[in-house]
Amino acid sequence: MTATRAPARPRSLALLLVLTGVVGWIGSFVLVLERLNLLENPGASLSCDINPFISCATVIESPQGSLLGFPNPLIGVASFVVPIVIGMALLAGARFARWFWTLFAVGTLGGWLLVTWLFTQSVFVIGALCPYCLLVWSAMIPLWWGTLSATARAGLLPVPAGIRRAADAVAPYTWAVVVLNYAIIVVAIVATFPALIPTLLG
Repeated sequence: MTATRAPARPRSLALLLVLTGVVGWIGSFVLVLERLNLLENPGASLSCDINPFISCATVIESPQGSLLGFPNPLIGVASFVVPIVIGMALLAGARFARWFWTLFAVGTLGGWLLVTWLFTQSVFVIGALCPYCLLVWSAMIPLWWGTLSATARAGLLPVPAGIRRAADAVAPYTWAVVVLNYAIIVVAIVATFPALIPTLLG
């Protein structure tokens, strides 16, 4: 029989999963609505088309906006339900097998890598920012780092003991890693779009 286990602080992780899942789902859902608006009204100005630097339409209609042949936000609408359900289950006292946590960690890593790639494409290739995409990114970052910290620290991932000890030492500073991840994004945006802040303030 496969033993079921839980992170050392399941309530904290559960709340993180629910919060980030809800935020990410909302961002993805709004993007789906905006995409439908464009399909019904080609060339329409979207609610998040603010200026040349901040334009959802530019990002949504780019090739990067439909990696699998359909709008990327549909992936988010389906995927962000998972952390919400897991978080609610943890709050209800559920426990999951180690293989389950491994798969979930791999999934969140995939999500983080995807939004990181989409960020680089948006900033450095497309040359425009999408506010609702930023909302999704802001949810995915703590979702990944929080999941990694909690599961590695609890021994729920198939990693060497040394990595687990390192996770124990770093766990109290997970918030700093999240802040650093956010800071890198902000710096990249400001450096790439130096006129963005003056435009917003003006």
